[in-house]
Amino acid sequence: MRRTRLLAALAATFLLAAGCGGPDEPAPAASGQADKVNTGVIAIVDVAPIYLGRAKGFFRDQNIDLTLTTAQGGAAIVPAVLGGQYQFGFSNTISLLLGASKGLPVKVVANGNNSTGVDGKDFAGLFVRADSPIRSPKDLAGRTVAANTLKNIVETTVRASVRKDGGDAAAVKFTELAFPDQVPALQSGRVDAIFVVEPFQQAAVGAGARKIASSYVDAAPDLTVAMYFTSQQLLSANPDLVRRFTEAIRTSLTYADGHPDEVRDALGSYTKIAPEVRSALVLPKWPAEINRASVETLADLAVTDQLLTAKPDLAALLP
Repeated sequence: MRRTRLLAALAATFLLAAGCGGPDEPAPAASGQADKVNTGVIAIVDVAPIYLGRAKGFFRDQNIDLTLTTAQGGAAIVPAVLGGQYQFGFSNTISLLLGASKGLPVKVVANGNNSTGVDGKDFAGLFVRADSPIRSPKDLAGRTVAANTLKNIVETTVRASVRKDGGDAAAVKFTELAFPDQVPALQSGRVDAIFVVEPFQQAAVGAGARKIASSYVDAAPDLTVAMYFTSQQLLSANPDLVRRFTEAIRTSLTYADGHPDEVRDALGSYTKIAPEVRSALVLPKWPAEINRASVETLADLAVTDQLLTAKPDLAALLP
């Protein structure tokens, strides 16, 4: 019963987001009024700093009236930013590399979050059922892994784990499942493995799943998992707004990294994660600076896995 309640509470993460907004085009604020900014995020622990920063007034200090709207993953947020539905977005690094490689006018403005860099103690992991014959990542060849969206950082880092373990990384299959659906799919045998971030990692642990890899750690030291970005159009049209948003999110990241207890409290403002679960979460790292070496590594891995045909111009993509 406790496990059922836990899973239900974690699934509700996707149902509660502070301030859902519509597809408004950016418009200059009237004199003395704050700029209204809609930012696309994912209802996971990774984005806690932007919620905390809004609550602490860091965006208001930059004359920004911030709305946060949730989506399933970075692959959905990128086109929404380019289409003007959001002015800024949060996306995993691979989705941004893919967009840049296709010539999409995306521009990273700030870091998002990083791996802890500690194997077995990261905020994300690759899990199998306790009774699974899969003992380590190399056994995933020919098996199916659930990812929240396809062609994203999950595929790249899971393949990195398989390759590191001596397995055939190209033989791993992926299927798209939203984070709340992954533990039930694993329990029912619909998939052989799942890759989840917090708070869904706690659901996997609570369901008795067995962690076989910390794939973010396997891919690169202190991996930059995700970043905040905007469109080149907005950057050209309103560079001052981009500058102010960047300053606010950098302040938010630094504050969150130094105040983990407040981060756990902030999670209660946009999720329904129970306090006892929040206290058990493994938190990401939130450095203000992007780990550019890790982005380079991800780009190389994406080329190896044929997600990219060639590395994009990282100097043009990154700040």
